[in-house]
Amino acid sequence: MRLLRYRVTNFRSVEDSGWIDADDVTALIGVNESGKSNLLLPLWKLKPAREGEIRPTSDYPKTMFAEIRENPARFRFISAEFATGPLGPRIATLAGIGPEEAEVVRVDRYFDGGYVFSFPDHEHATTASPEDVAAILQAATSEIGGMPALAKEEAQKAELIAGLQSAALELPDAPMSADALAALAEDLRALAPTAPAKTSSIFPRLEALAASVDELQTRVSAPDPGAVEAVRTAILKRVPRFVYYSNYGNLDSEIYLPHVVDNLEREDLGEKEAAKARTLRVLFSFVRLEPSEILELGKDETPVNSRRPTEAEIAEVAERKRERSILLQSAGTTLTSRFKDWWKQGDYRFRFEADGNHFRIWVADDRRPAEVELEGRSTGLQWFLSFYLVFLVESAGEGEHENAILLLDEPGLSLHPLAQYDLSKFFDNLAATNQLIFTTHSPFLVHADRLDRARKVYVDEKGTTKATSDLRKGAELQPGAAYAVHSALGLSVADSLMLGCQPVIVEGSSDQHYLTAVKTLLVASGRLKPVREFVFPPAGGTKNTRMVASILTGRDEALPFMILDGDMMGRKLAKELGTSLYQDHADRLIGVDDHTAIEGSEIEDLIPPDVMAAVIDRMYRNADTEFADVLVAGKPILGQIEAWAAAQKVDLEAGWKVELSKRVKQHLLTKGMAVVKQEYGDRWQRLFDILGSTIAPA
Repeated sequence: MRLLRYRVTNFRSVEDSGWIDADDVTALIGVNESGKSNLLLPLWKLKPAREGEIRPTSDYPKTMFAEIRENPARFRFISAEFATGPLGPRIATLAGIGPEEAEVVRVDRYFDGGYVFSFPDHEHATTASPEDVAAILQAATSEIGGMPALAKEEAQKAELIAGLQSAALELPDAPMSADALAALAEDLRALAPTAPAKTSSIFPRLEALAASVDELQTRVSAPDPGAVEAVRTAILKRVPRFVYYSNYGNLDSEIYLPHVVDNLEREDLGEKEAAKARTLRVLFSFVRLEPSEILELGKDETPVNSRRPTEAEIAEVAERKRERSILLQSAGTTLTSRFKDWWKQGDYRFRFEADGNHFRIWVADDRRPAEVELEGRSTGLQWFLSFYLVFLVESAGEGEHENAILLLDEPGLSLHPLAQYDLSKFFDNLAATNQLIFTTHSPFLVHADRLDRARKVYVDEKGTTKATSDLRKGAELQPGAAYAVHSALGLSVADSLMLGCQPVIVEGSSDQHYLTAVKTLLVASGRLKPVREFVFPPAGGTKNTRMVASILTGRDEALPFMILDGDMMGRKLAKELGTSLYQDHADRLIGVDDHTAIEGSEIEDLIPPDVMAAVIDRMYRNADTEFADVLVAGKPILGQIEAWAAAQKVDLEAGWKVELSKRVKQHLLTKGMAVVKQEYGDRWQRLFDILGSTIAPA
């Protein structure tokens, strides 16, 4: 099962986070004290791989402590929606709902530890609308009225129609319960004679009507599918486990075993101490020894009354130490082998050593063959090793890790910026098997061309934590919340200058999402072989394009390409730049109209309209008329979307264009070129040919 989105409520500083969409890799970005950790911890406690108990004194909001303590079963602290994937048809069968209704399941957890399961795409009805029942009766009455009756049935037919009309008039105004529907079905069957003619056509139709009411009665009397025990068991078993890790849990090189034994038994540790104790518990689980056992195996027994130990006693002590040494050597060899498969940026060798009351971790590698205590190596290696042990031990289930979701709180905070950048790429590799959500305020962990992964975390005017994919939201309350995003964009620009990439300026972030998807598809399909990597820095609107173009232009380099919409603002800017900054480089101002054959078009018109319509109709399912049914090819699509939304009373929320671009991008990257018509692939190829690519031979 794959996490689609989640929502935190009534947890520490979070009153209601709002829904947070989850990608393969999701970055929660915000300043210190914005509550980022409080958006990870409740998700961990939804189904922790280990530990993750609900702690009232820590987890209940202080303003609601007494209220929640009195009745914790009333208060939900986490909701998460998952795609059921291949499990969906089985759950649908167990739940007695349609397969399409079981594609998404919502799991809620409450402070008493209880779970509630539901299906967002299924409406569980416990009553029937009298209007729906009346419609069924009216349809049957009209149909029976038009049927030819046998000669002896003419009077019976008239009585039947009168009875049906009377039943319709007697329907209650309030919703009908299962008992009321059962009674109606019984009354309808009573309208038929005891032995209707075998060749009758009107009374079989009456029975079909009664059967329709029976079906409706069965539907409203069915149990809530999320309450069916078999459904609950199947879902909870397959919900991914969550592995949480914070910097507080980093291992020290030398561990004093008596303190470890004491801390592992305590339940009153602070957050930092508890995190450290958790990692130590994981470490000793990995070496398959209890700290107390290591202590015991290493003891030199003091002879009673100062007598000399016997040969047998000396042999027993030596044997215990030898056993401990073999166990630790085996664990070190195993860790070395498995860590090498996982982290390929260094050939590290680990050795565990226990000496009396002390436990040490030694590290060596090809560049530094002499063993050094873990604390003498970089804090980055300490973080990676500590996190890996937690990941390895806690997510292991039948030798596999693919059903665990990783939650990393401020990962790599102590790493050098370049190492942080490598860490972000490592996350991409890890996401092939495990979804990953992390918090950060570092721009080096945020890719400028994957801003769709970023969720801004900020404190609202009430002092509670909020999260949003709209990176502009909350700027007036916490201006620094998006600093990492802005810095990441600056780093992307710098990379394009330093590493010889080809910057192409676009007006907004939605344009960036579309063009990044187009580039990826063309390269993946072999239709495009870029000489230099393309980056698409958004100018943040037409007003900023001149400034961004100036920044991106080196002293001796040509001006960057700029793609401008064909709307009024885009044409005005093209005219202005063509007579000033781009006077000698007008060929680098690319109008979208030239590549869509549509006057007044925008970047969205470069995307096949059927793809856009499919995503729009998925986003706004409640519209009476689908956008695909009113779409007119050859006209700018954004204006059509707005007109359709107005007609359907669909609320296009602020930032809807950016959200649409993210979903279209994801749709295209998932489906590939198979959903792109040839003419659009050719347009894309011609555009990137102009931007400086090398076209692959046909």
